[in-house]
Amino acid sequence: MKIQYFKSLVFIALAVTGLTSCKKDKVDQDSGNQTLRPAIDYTKLVEGTKYDATNTIFVDAAGKSTIDLTTGNFRYRVFQGINTYSGVWKTKLIDGNVLKNMYSNTGNPFTGESNPAPADFAAINVSGVQLRNVTASSWDAASAEVVRKKIEADLASLATISASANVAAVKGTAGYVANNAGTKYLLDAKGLEVGQLIQKGLIGAFDLDYIGNVLLNKGLEADNKTLVSGKNYTKLEQNWDEAYGSLTLNPIYLAGSTDAIRGTTESFIGSYIWEYNKANYAKVFPAFLKGRAAVVNNDATELKAQALFLRTQIEYAIANSAWNYLKKWKDGSTAQDAGAAAHALGEALGFIYSLRFATVHKADAKFSDDIIASLIGTDGGAWDLTPVKVTAAQDAIKTKFGL
Repeated sequence: MKIQYFKSLVFIALAVTGLTSCKKDKVDQDSGNQTLRPAIDYTKLVEGTKYDATNTIFVDAAGKSTIDLTTGNFRYRVFQGINTYSGVWKTKLIDGNVLKNMYSNTGNPFTGESNPAPADFAAINVSGVQLRNVTASSWDAASAEVVRKKIEADLASLATISASANVAAVKGTAGYVANNAGTKYLLDAKGLEVGQLIQKGLIGAFDLDYIGNVLLNKGLEADNKTLVSGKNYTKLEQNWDEAYGSLTLNPIYLAGSTDAIRGTTESFIGSYIWEYNKANYAKVFPAFLKGRAAVVNNDATELKAQALFLRTQIEYAIANSAWNYLKKWKDGSTAQDAGAAAHALGEALGFIYSLRFATVHKADAKFSDDIIASLIGTDGGAWDLTPVKVTAAQDAIKTKFGL
């Protein structure tokens, strides 16, 4: 009887221990420190590591890639389509409805004309991916809609003034102005190159705001414990992938680049990070890789550090671009090159508009709008601009961003 009693006590003790162990396992699985995949050694992220589906570091237990850049790359290509079609004014009238449909990706607007090879424009049309719904999307709905309508108004304006492609621009009349090399730029009646306002405005409202303020900021709070339905990645992994895919189409951003030579074909903010952030452009790709590893490791501290670094570098590149294009306006104006000056001003104004999304540096719409008003707030717009006004704008940007 005593032996039987002893065995019963042992059984009960083991059972209690087992229950306690099961309970502890469940707590661990629900904790924020639990990782879905084996941890990645950051030292494995060596030079030459690619950020694409061929990468053998970011894989699941079956060895299948967890990287998916599709959505980000589609958004990039939508931007390409808008930008390419905006340039057809040199040979034909621009259709404003086509531009608007490209922005919202409705009505199958992308063609070989807007997206030349190797872009698969048919795939873009059916992707459901657009720029309009992510424009200024870190803002409240009403404020974001103001920005979206402003971009649509610029798209419509570009279509309208394309009818004046063969008219010489003068104060109060839309038309073209050429630089000393003969390159033509299309201006509205106030002397503004609307095509540049669109492109650089989207660099802020899409590249900076969606990549920086959404995917690399609010997006870091996404679920990282469970897989997206039907996929082999988590929502947080996908957010990080979309950010990279929206920046570049290349598996190694700026591979082979030096300060003098850009080693890869890049567009939009990806190009200007190299051109106007010489101190840190080479650190951007490693930051994306390390941040992706931090996602896998559930290393929130490292993840936030890499995200903040990337956001800061994007903002700096935009601010420095604005400052330098204002300088080019003065250089072009002084050299009596009206075309070069007009083109530089258009780029500068677009970048200045984009500064409203530079939240790391605590810029806002008022900061941006005040500078724009100081430059072109008169009835004559760009035609009334003076070097004194430009210098004051440069000083404001330099002070705000520590250039």
